Amino acid sequence: MTETPDSPAPRTLWHRLLATLLEELLSPVGIQVYTDFPLLSKSPEADILLLRRDSPQWTTAQRLRLPDGIRDSSASHILIEFKYTESVNEEALLQTLSYDTIYKRAKGLKATDVQTVLISAKTPQAATLTEWGYVAATNLPGVYRSHERSLRLITLLSLNDLSAEPHNAFVKTFASRRQQKREAFATMKRTGLSWLTAKLQWFLAGLQTYWFSTDTGEDFMKQQLTPEKVMALGEEWILACLATLPVEKRLEFMGLTAQERLAGLPASERLAGLPASELVAKLSVQERLAGLTPAEIENYLRQLPH
Repeated sequence: MTETPDSPAPRTLWHRLLATLLEELLSPVGIQVYTDFPLLSKSPEADILLLRRDSPQWTTAQRLRLPDGIRDSSASHILIEFKYTESVNEEALLQTLSYDTIYKRAKGLKATDVQTVLISAKTPQAATLTEWGYVAATNLPGVYRSHERSLRLITLLSLNDLSAEPHNAFVKTFASRRQQKREAFATMKRTGLSWLTAKLQWFLAGLQTYWFSTDTGEDFMKQQLTPEKVMALGEEWILACLATLPVEKRLEFMGLTAQERLAGLPASERLAGLPASELVAKLSVQERLAGLTPAEIENYLRQLPH
């Protein structure tokens, strides 16, 4: 449909952006990530994410990438309902509870097999927390659990209030407060990103550019944001930055070994610029003479000064 000046801008599906981040982050450590997951075989897709592991417990590598409220769960199936523009309210809580109930019944899973989490970019209002019996978890800022019987299975995460620990930084890039976003990116920069896949680095760079760069412009900010757009924006930004760096810095950023830097180059290019003395310095006498005929060796010996 063609947009008119009065038509609303396409709606950004924020759960798909979070899903892209989690897929790129968690798939390398054996956590399956699904988005728009159908709760029943014939049901419409729900705006919900599913994280699933096959191991009995989270591994150390997995815990390093999972936020509080999930990394401490013993459940092997994690259902996530994400609210970016909406506040936590009765509708959101009951909707999330229905997902939990339907999924467990459809899959024949026990309550201990599934942990359902409502992630909120905005800080929940104190009145809402009180009304639905949610209290802060001990020693885990931003993690709320309800003492109400109907909601005790639904963990609530407030991205603005999660601690500044590195394992929370990835999801906190979607916090509603700009300062929390800035601190999350600063944490990742401080702890290093060299172990992340190139696609995830592009996505994070694109997300950071979208949140903070004035170069994107107001028109871009009004567009429907998709994972593909974020990825392309990040790749463009990283390549532009790399082009301004000296060779040493570019290689350092890419984290390549000497073998990886030279892979694919013909021998002539690998050795270009090296003096002959360096090329033969580590060769034995036999290796230096290999391939020469006796006549060539004798001819060389006659040219040596006596």
